[in-house]
Amino acid sequence: MSVFTNPAGAAREQAAAYVTAVLGLLGDQDPLDVLRATPGRLERVLADTPADVLARPEARGKWSMGEVLAHLADSDLVWGWRLRLILAQDRPALTGYDQDAWARRLGYAEIRPADSVAMFGVLRRANLRLVERASPADLQRIGLHVERGEESLAHQLRLYAGHDLLHLNQLARIARQESG
Repeated sequence: MSVFTNPAGAAREQAAAYVTAVLGLLGDQDPLDVLRATPGRLERVLADTPADVLARPEARGKWSMGEVLAHLADSDLVWGWRLRLILAQDRPALTGYDQDAWARRLGYAEIRPADSVAMFGVLRRANLRLVERASPADLQRIGLHVERGEESLAHQLRLYAGHDLLHLNQLARIARQESG
């Protein structure tokens, strides 16, 4: 199993390795630069990829590019909720979620990739608007993630930027597989 897989059943045990791996993808890049660039990168993926390729799973039991796009949109929805909780409440609890259950039960395979990319763009702009008006003190506000413990807003910026890179790499890998 990949270190980038963080199944809900073992999330607590694997959370530290997952966080380290995702932050390693970000390295010394500015997280805001990554977060701002991702919507355009997803629009290019959508424009450059035929519909049949977007719908084809990477491998048995793996997501298709379209499912990855749906996951990214829902992930920004979750981040937006967490972001708002941290900014508006003192040390709020941040729940985890089972991304595979969401993909299965929310029908990611049936969502039009263009709809996912559009939703992602709207959510990301709204989330970045809040981040960009946050004060340095706001960036140090803490949420209590049920699987990962205390997370500052600044830490979450790095985590979500790394998460973007993880899935952008996944999309590129699937596209190479299809063109190879």
